[in-house]
Amino acid sequence: MRILVNGQEHDLATATLSQLLTVLDYEGDWLATAVNGDLVHAEDRSDFQLKDFDKIEVLSPMQGG
Repeated sequence: MRILVNGQEHDLATATLSQLLTVLDYEGDWLATAVNGDLVHAEDRSDFQLKDFDKIEVLSPMQGG
């Protein structure tokens, strides 16, 4: 399946958003995720089915100022 994660194209065989985060080494419940511009809450990621050409944004808090 071809998907876009944070602007970078990937060809992966992951079915759910949770699996995608694991494969790409994103860890932590504090991550914010959106698929095609819609927020996906942490508790919904394991059930959220991905489709070809989905656009995923993964955001994490940053320190500094």
